[in-house]
Amino acid sequence: MRFAKILIALFIINIAFAGNTVKIKDEVNVMGVRPNYLIGYGIVVGLKGTGDGTTTRYTLISIANMLRKMGIYIDPAQVKTKNAAAVMVTANLPPFAKSGMTFDVTVASMGDAKDIGNGVLIRTPLFGPDGKVYAFAQGPVSTGGGFSESNKGGKITKNFPTTGVVVNGGIVERDLPFNYRDMKDIILTLKKPDFDTALQIENTINQHFNQKIATAIDATTVKVKLTPGTDPVKLTGQILNLSIKTDNEPTIVIYERTGTVIMSGDIKIDAPVYVSHGNIYVSVEKKPVISQPPPLSGGETVQTQQTQTTVVEEKGRIFSINSPRLKDLVEALNDMGVSPRDLIAIIQALKNTGKLHAKIVIM
Repeated sequence: MRFAKILIALFIINIAFAGNTVKIKDEVNVMGVRPNYLIGYGIVVGLKGTGDGTTTRYTLISIANMLRKMGIYIDPAQVKTKNAAAVMVTANLPPFAKSGMTFDVTVASMGDAKDIGNGVLIRTPLFGPDGKVYAFAQGPVSTGGGFSESNKGGKITKNFPTTGVVVNGGIVERDLPFNYRDMKDIILTLKKPDFDTALQIENTINQHFNQKIATAIDATTVKVKLTPGTDPVKLTGQILNLSIKTDNEPTIVIYERTGTVIMSGDIKIDAPVYVSHGNIYVSVEKKPVISQPPPLSGGETVQTQQTQTTVVEEKGRIFSINSPRLKDLVEALNDMGVSPRDLIAIIQALKNTGKLHAKIVIM
C-alpha cells in the first residue's frame, strides 16, 4: 500500500505591514504576573490496546499501586493490560489562580504507547516548583486528530498521537502565595525589547497622569513608581489600557504537533531562492502463500500471508522562485504537494540562511 501524502494544513493571514495602535498590555508583561509551571505523573486508561506494553514496568507498578489504594491487591507481574499508559502531565497555572479555577493540561506518553487519544487521564496531582500540590488533573485526552494504526508489516501514523490535551482538565486546589497589593513599584517588561517602545511607554504614562511616575530603565524595563495611597490594581489597569504605536512584525507560528502553519503580515524573502525537495515513500504488500505439507505427513494445507516492505526515495526536484513574497513560495510548494512537515523544514532552513525576514514561533 502506498501511503498518501498528508493534507497540507496551511492558513495564510494577510495583514498590512504598517504601524498599529495597540494597548500597552499587548506589548508588556507585569513583573510578578506570570504563569507557573506544574508537573505530575499519571495514568491514561481506556485505550484500545494502544497503551504501554508489558515490558514497561513502571506502568504496571503504577496500576498495581493505584488498585492497592482502592483496596484491590495485585502483583504487578500479573498486570497484563495494554489499555493503559504512563504519562507526564504538564500545565501552566494562570496568574492569581484561585481554588476552583480550571485550565488546560498537556499529557505526553513516557513508555511505548502507540496512541493515547480517546483515553481518560485519571486524577493526577500537579506539583509546583516548591514541591507542593497546587492542582489536580483529570479527564478525556484529545490528540488533535492524531492517530496510529498498524498491522503485520505496516503502520500509519498521523501527527503525534502520543501527546494530547485535556481541555479544562486541571482544577486549582491551592491559592498562589502572592499578593499584588504588596508591590512597591509596578515593573513593566517588554515582550520584544526595543528602546523606542520603552521610551514611548514612559512618555505615554507620564503625559496621561501629568506627572513623572514612569521611567524607562532599558530597552526591556519600564518602572512605574507607586506613590503613597495609590491603588496598584487600579493604576495597573489604567496603564495597561493606554495606547501606543508599534510596528507590526511579521510572524510565522508553527504547530509542529498538528503540522499547522499560520503566517501573518507581508513576509519578505531575499529572492531568488532555490529549493530542492524529495520524499521517501514506504509501500507494504501482502501476498497469500499456500503451505503444502509433505506427502503422508498427516498435515493440513493452510494459507498464510507473506509481507514485503519496500522503501523508495523520490528524486529531488529543484525549482527557483524570484518573487520576494513568502506567500508565492508557499503556493508553489503547495502546488508540488509538499507536506506540512516538509514545509516547516523549508521555512526553518530559509530562516537559518537569513533569506526569511520574519519571527518564527514554534508551539
